[in-house]
This record gives sequence, C-alpha cells and structure tokens, in this order.
Amino acid sequence: MRWFLPALALAVTFGSAHAQTAPAAPQSFEGNVANNRSETIGQITIRDGATALVMRLTIAPGGLPPGWHGMHFHAVGDCSDADKFERSKAHVNHDQSKHGLLNPDGPDEGDLPNVYANADGSVNAEVSSETPLTGEGGLKDGNGSALIIHANEDDHMSQPIGGAGARIACAVIK
Repeated sequence: MRWFLPALALAVTFGSAHAQTAPAAPQSFEGNVANNRSETIGQITIRDGATALVMRLTIAPGGLPPGWHGMHFHAVGDCSDADKFERSKAHVNHDQSKHGLLNPDGPDEGDLPNVYANADGSVNAEVSSETPLTGEGGLKDGNGSALIIHANEDDHMSQPIGGAGARIACAVIK
C-alpha cells in the first residue's frame, strides 16, 4: 500500500501543473446615452465575453417616455445629429439578415430586446447579444457603432425596424 501514496502525490502535482488558466477578463466599454436635445439621460456598460456581450442600460428618471421602447445597435458611432440620430445609419448587419428577433429570416446583428421605461421614465435593464464588442464584426470597428433607443416598441418582425418609430436616444460605441 505504501507505493500508492507517491503515485497519488504525482497525479495531484501533475494535474495542478496542467490546470486550465482562467479566461481573460472581458473587454468592456462605458458610454453616455443622450436624448434629442443632446442631454445625457443615462449610461451603457458593455462587457464582451467569448460567446456574447452583456449590456447594462441605465436611464435616469425623466429620460424616456414611459412604456416599451425598441433598441438596436446601429452601424456608425455618430450621435451628433441629435434631432434624428440618422448619422448612426442602419442596423449592424454584416450578413444582410432580415430584421427581427422573431423573424425566421433574422435576426440582424443589431436586433435587441425591447426595454421598458417606468412611469418616471427611468430604465434599468440588462440584455445580451451575440454581436461582439471587438474583433471581426465587432461594434468597436473602424467607425464604431451606436445604441439607438426608439420611441415605440419593436414588434420583432416587420421591416425595416419593427415599427419602432423615431430615434429618441443614442449612445456612441467606439
């Protein structure tokens, strides 16, 4: 029985020497959310993992009209035209998929779930997306991207933006 003890010690030593290393810390990004008057109404925090990113959205009381709002990642990180936020262009959509999380020919890479603004206009939400923050097809590419919040909820089916309406808030992601 004495010879089993050194073998066990060797196995424990060998196993610990070849243990997997901890995954790298996720890339992260923080940015301000502005309304159509260029006022900061909230913040986004994005953490990028190996298979998905997680975004937290915080909007201060009075920031949005109460109710459901569609939101999407748009292809250009430009919120400088606050009246309509059209410089952010269309959704991130490298593979030309159809719009909509429920669309059988979608979703496109910019599609995200709706968020709900409380009666006081505040939002605290966390959503995930398979669109990466960095790397190939990432939000932080050469021209960045933008998170756009719309006036109405997204029906996740109709083209091109699910009936989400006007762009009422924007955050640059660069």
